[in-house]
Amino acid sequence: MNMADQNTTQHSLKKDKYVSTRGGNSHFLDLFCSKCNQYFALYQKDGHGRLLRMYLDRIFAPQELALLQSKVSSKSEMPNLKCPKCGALIGTPMVYEAERRLAFRLIHGSFVKRKSDGVYPPQQTQNIHNPKRGGNDEKRN
Repeated sequence: MNMADQNTTQHSLKKDKYVSTRGGNSHFLDLFCSKCNQYFALYQKDGHGRLLRMYLDRIFAPQELALLQSKVSSKSEMPNLKCPKCGALIGTPMVYEAERRLAFRLIHGSFVKRKSDGVYPPQQTQNIHNPKRGGNDEKRN
């Protein structure tokens, strides 16, 4: 089934103690495999700075990933985060000790991010096959 044929879901940003801890600045990101450009997650990023880890309670889609927060209670129960298309390793299970939250430690360069409006599945756009590589959002002449 084509992504455009699926029903879309508009998600709302979570507002909790973790958002306020990080300055109240949150936004959605569409995440893609840097190897094959396969979309793999809709994620809420809280605060400024690079995307270093994905907390389970901030993954909104797809459902298999979003449901991990209610299915696992320890790092040992978590799978590695891999691209659903090519199987490339994107992240490994971890516990962010400062907040005792389960997360995936992301592997630098294994994913590409694009700002999202919180709609899943993401809308087809001209830059879905060439989203911005993590870290540098400036255009080069």
